[in-house]
Amino acid sequence: AASDVYKRQAQERFLETVFKDVGVETFSYHPNLELDVYTPLNDTQTNRPLILLVHGGGFSGGKRDNPLERSFSKDMARRGYIVASMSYRLTRKGKGFGCDCPESEKRDTFLNASQDVYRATEFLIEHSVSLGIDPKKIILVGSSAGAEAVLNAAFMQNDPEYSAILEAPIQFSSVISFAGAMLTASEITAENAVPSLFFHGKKDRLVPYKTAAHHYCDPDAKGYILLDGSKTIAKKLWKLKVPTQLAKDPKGNHDWANIAYKLSLIHI
Repeated sequence: AASDVYKRQAQERFLETVFKDVGVETFSYHPNLELDVYTPLNDTQTNRPLILLVHGGGFSGGKRDNPLERSFSKDMARRGYIVASMSYRLTRKGKGFGCDCPESEKRDTFLNASQDVYRATEFLIEHSVSLGIDPKKIILVGSSAGAEAVLNAAFMQNDPEYSAILEAPIQFSSVISFAGAMLTASEITAENAVPSLFFHGKKDRLVPYKTAAHHYCDPDAKGYILLDGSKTIAKKLWKLKVPTQLAKDPKGNHDWANIAYKLSLIHI
């Protein structure tokens, strides 16, 4: 036991593995929607940063407890974070989300997913004392569709549609995106900009790396909608002098939605 204490003191919390065991508890944050909270066991700190993780899957599939999500959540909890991996409404299940999906439905899909991010965040803030969470240190992490959900949730709050689904503005502490994009980086201001980390393949043909059509649809397609990808968002944040990192792969594609789960552990 004494040697365990010594090892913990010698290791740096958040950068290295400090805890061996992790507890997992499931909560319902909204009817039919749940989240899994990963907590480092035998931790004496009670005011810890929270990572809210949103899985990918094209808004039609994926799960909060897939192997990648479970492994990432446990690893980050062992470093001293509280991690909440959330489910959200899969509004495109059985419908598709490509160029045949009307633009209006794509906008509604983004909005609904961000609303679920807000609901999960509000639930976690409400229970922050019992969960040992610092409500001022909430880090959003998302992959692919989940990255689109967190980017819009963090940076679109001034948009009338997004402000209408918020009980009150939420100031997240940072955002981490694995192959994600948002509706428009023009909504990022000095007031809502936060430190961000992006991972993206420059040859991604589903979610644009810069500014391009979602799924690179033709302009006359029903699903044509321009999105701002990682490079465009990062440039806006750099202009505002907000600490931002962009990890890009010149030959990479949308696989970075999954690859980044492991590489991001080095950067967080």
